[in-house]
Amino acid sequence: MTSTLTPEQRGAAPVPPAPQGNPVARAARYLRSQLSQTGLFLALIVIVLFFQITTAGVTLQPDNVSNLINQNSYILILAVGMVMVIIAGHIDLSVGSVVAFIGAVAGVMITRWGLPWPLAIVLCLVLGAIVGAWQGFWVAYFGIPAFIVTLAGMLLFRGLAQVVLGGTQISPFPDGFRAIGSGFLPAFGTTGYEPLTMILGTLASLAIIGTQLRQRRVRKKYDLEDEPLVWFLVKLVFTVALVMLVTVLLASYNGTPIVLLILGALVVIYTLVMGRTVFGRHIYAIGGNLAAAQLSGVKTKRTTFLLFVNMGVIAALGGLVFTAQLNLASPVNGNGFELDAISAVFIGGAAVTGGIGTVPGAIIGGLIIGILNNGMSILNVGIDVQQVIKGLVLLAAVAFDIYNKRRSGGR
Repeated sequence: MTSTLTPEQRGAAPVPPAPQGNPVARAARYLRSQLSQTGLFLALIVIVLFFQITTAGVTLQPDNVSNLINQNSYILILAVGMVMVIIAGHIDLSVGSVVAFIGAVAGVMITRWGLPWPLAIVLCLVLGAIVGAWQGFWVAYFGIPAFIVTLAGMLLFRGLAQVVLGGTQISPFPDGFRAIGSGFLPAFGTTGYEPLTMILGTLASLAIIGTQLRQRRVRKKYDLEDEPLVWFLVKLVFTVALVMLVTVLLASYNGTPIVLLILGALVVIYTLVMGRTVFGRHIYAIGGNLAAAQLSGVKTKRTTFLLFVNMGVIAALGGLVFTAQLNLASPVNGNGFELDAISAVFIGGAAVTGGIGTVPGAIIGGLIIGILNNGMSILNVGIDVQQVIKGLVLLAAVAFDIYNKRRSGGR
């Protein structure tokens, strides 16, 4: 005999009502509930299309796309580390000065001491970890706010950069070192599209498809899937199309920039770290609610310390890439980089109060800044106006985040 009792009467959890309406309507409702993520994609598309039209097609020319990647690579690298710091509820104002300091040390090691440049890179990354450990100690174990510690670090490491260089500049660097910031993978073939770039782009697209399908299958298995199939497919097609468009453009120019591989590896590694490791979950927990994280057994001091060590290494990598690209070690290198990295993170959807943010979001935020800079430069917009526009974009991004939170909370 079939029971007529409801799930509530049987003591079971109530079955959620089936979503009403056609798939497009369900997708539209889902998009409204995910304004922060969908708005970011739409903003990127609109900005690219706007500059593509106003620059008469220059924005998406192969040489400009290649230059756009190289010229913004160090900001995107810094944004990968900065988003983790901001998710944890901290901030790092010293990264621009660390870029200058590490570049100065690399210049001395390579050009004055005659060390092989690969060895100099390893030593500089170790030095970056030491820099991060210095700042992380004061924040994690001494309890000084990160704003104060890294503000002091901004002055300290800028001064050390001047001391190391002795008020001079160092240039040039070996070709192998310079290739890190402005070189390309070896090209195969002399006509048409460069094969290695096309292969790498195709493999990246297949990896994206496979990863997204597997993640959706896992979410459905555990009844965690709420993303409509229509939006999932649209987002997947758009992402793959974007990757293949960039692939074709790069393949028709000089091929794959070396720094793009470095950046791609960082994005993959740190996306996995933040999404699938205990360390990543602890960072989100600390930023979401520090007291609750401590009561849950999270070693907050150790996690914060390691977080700043990691930021020091990433800042060192950004300094090496920028110095290699500029082919110059100077005490003024890195001026304002911390502001660009922080802006990229907030434009990319991170919450001002911590606990929310993603590595891909920070990369998209950095790309928005880079495309704005590039497009306005092509249009010969003055630096003063560029600063005004970027300031308004940052303010709008943060205001949108606050509005979305209030909307979700019903306030």
